[in-house]
Amino acid sequence: MGKEVQPRPKVNVSSYIHFMLNYRNKFKEQQPNAYLGFKEFSRKCSEKWRSISKHEKAKYEALAKLDKARYQEEMMNYVGKRKRKRRRDPMAPRHPPSSFLLFSQDHYPQLKHDNPNWSVVEVAKATGKLWSSTANVDKQPYKQRAALLRAKYFEELEAYRNQPHGRKRNCQGPARRTSLKK
Repeated sequence: MGKEVQPRPKVNVSSYIHFMLNYRNKFKEQQPNAYLGFKEFSRKCSEKWRSISKHEKAKYEALAKLDKARYQEEMMNYVGKRKRKRRRDPMAPRHPPSSFLLFSQDHYPQLKHDNPNWSVVEVAKATGKLWSSTANVDKQPYKQRAALLRAKYFEELEAYRNQPHGRKRNCQGPARRTSLKK
């Protein structure tokens, strides 16, 4: 007979997701006929999450820890296929940066110097706001540089693909036929 297929274990969820599921069930019990769209429900749920006490949050964090332990235990016993991360060929050309990333590289040092206590995320947000408020005329040099880098990337990619041993292949070439007659 055929092999039994074991389903992949369900991934563990965070404490917030446990809270959200519980909150949704309570909301449905209290107001069975009310309908809230996803956006509105998630807004109410996040407001409620921020307002609950640390003691209340600890319950959901404990549930999340138990769920994580369950998932790890099930994965230890799981014999099905596991997803493997595809390794990038170090000889392959790297994707070129976008015009926004070129802009960010130019403005990051100045923003970090002006605001040394900012995190990388805060600097990135400020760069995004600066990019969106920049006029198209001022963006043109970055867009031109990005286009040149993109063209260069495609040339390098084409050369890489045309190399005889530039990348690994799954097979060693065409299958060889051998005759059984002597």
